Amino acid sequence: MAFLALAAAATMPGTAAAALESVQVERVSGQQLKIRWQGAASANVYMAERPDAPIGMAMLVSANDSDGEHLLAADTSSHPYVMVRDNRTGAVRRVAERVLPLEAGSNFRDLGGYPAAGGKHVRWGLIYRSAGQPLLNAHDLGLIGKLGLGNLVDLRSAEERRLAPTRIEGVAYNAIGYSFGNIRAAQTPAMGSVYGNFPTLMAPHLKLIFNRMLGDGTPLAFNCSAGQDRTGFVAAMILTALGVPQNVIIEDYHLTTKVRQPQFEMPRIDPAQAANDPVAMMFASYQRPERATPTPLMDAQGKSFLSFALEAAAARHGSIDAYLEIEAGLTPARRRALQDRYLE
Repeated sequence: MAFLALAAAATMPGTAAAALESVQVERVSGQQLKIRWQGAASANVYMAERPDAPIGMAMLVSANDSDGEHLLAADTSSHPYVMVRDNRTGAVRRVAERVLPLEAGSNFRDLGGYPAAGGKHVRWGLIYRSAGQPLLNAHDLGLIGKLGLGNLVDLRSAEERRLAPTRIEGVAYNAIGYSFGNIRAAQTPAMGSVYGNFPTLMAPHLKLIFNRMLGDGTPLAFNCSAGQDRTGFVAAMILTALGVPQNVIIEDYHLTTKVRQPQFEMPRIDPAQAANDPVAMMFASYQRPERATPTPLMDAQGKSFLSFALEAAAARHGSIDAYLEIEAGLTPARRRALQDRYLE
């Protein structure tokens, strides 16, 4: 799948200059992952259960591999981390399955592996973005439980949280109360206008998330209902703070259209019973068959909706960097600390 090319992984600290290119992983069945790479005449492939495992503690699953790919046995109840070592240069790259293979979840994915500040990459297994989680089953909860989440930050309004409470338990739950009506604080419901309001609406959530990320350093997940709009903006701000190029951020944002499973984002709503609840009625309309397939996140002219939010954030204080410092409390010192912790 083309979208998994976004899983190109990071060169681990202390290795030689990387010859490896396009290291990526693709789930080809419920029982197998395919790891692919370019640029190494001979490579060793290792598997580990932890994202921070050193190569010396990983399991060798393929030695002196010269064809640039390896099929790895991994059912959907596991979430392995893979390291590919170039046997000529010693360069090692880490990669994982970006989208968790949930049975009744939507758009739950790892933000690891993206190129970032100083030639480094975002660490795997520390930052996750997701849609709502009201219908997760035992399989899904077991898989998420293995991630070691320390915090879940719910970006949704009070009405959405009431309609579809998360099923993830045993994780510190964080939310900031606001009404769904605040999403459309602008005079028009056009998506460009809605996105233009996100730098104001989501500023308290960003401050909360950066505080949690700079706290105990445990893995964190954040979500809205579809994991695309508010979550897309917050993910963009986190990745910007880590120095990820904007074109990569936009690619990650549009990956949502390919991996959403809308049927798992909200329990079924009976329109007759929701007649006096405008938010419930709106989500009930989203559950009609003709709206079951996600649509591209861009306007009629092909402009990415996320661009409206990025432009609005920059316009508030002259740049996105200034927005992050003033609105989200991310001073230069805190930003350096964030990059030290989340990049490798």
